[in-house]
Amino acid sequence: MASSSSSTRASRTSRSQDVRSRAEAAPGLERRARAAVRLDAVDHRLLAALAEDARVPNNALAAQVGIAPSTCLTRVRRLRDEGVIRGFHADVDPALAGRPLQAVIAVRMQGPARSHLPAFARELARLPGVLDVYLLGGAHDFFVHVTAPDTDVLNEFVIENLSANPGVALTETNLIFQHTRGGWY
Repeated sequence: MASSSSSTRASRTSRSQDVRSRAEAAPGLERRARAAVRLDAVDHRLLAALAEDARVPNNALAAQVGIAPSTCLTRVRRLRDEGVIRGFHADVDPALAGRPLQAVIAVRMQGPARSHLPAFARELARLPGVLDVYLLGGAHDFFVHVTAPDTDVLNEFVIENLSANPGVALTETNLIFQHTRGGWY
């Protein structure tokens, strides 16, 4: 029995390391190719509660969902290991952090550059002020959600990081006047 549980544990560890290494290679891109993880009603309640407040202590989360704290800890750990929970993040108000200007920049790539879309997405995601990068199907290849302290910095970002890139065919910058975060469920 011990060898069965240790081999199961090793299999889970190997699988979670594989999930992490793929996620690190291209965050947000390769994940979609994975099969959905089987989730039950308790898992969905856990996800909804964590999406509302990821800082909730385990015992309070367990009580909210109606399960034992040890079960809660095990289930949250499994959701993380399986890649369902990708991380826990602070929801920073860009304006209060000195970057009140937000924009979504639509980017269309040149034909030959399309073979490098995942690499370009990773490059964009590492740039200062970039909140999200969306790889799209349709007229544009990317939407890039950015913050900036002012229009001069936004203009500089577009010119230096997008327009100067020979693989970029077109950019359209759309200012965001208001942003309201939706709920998970």
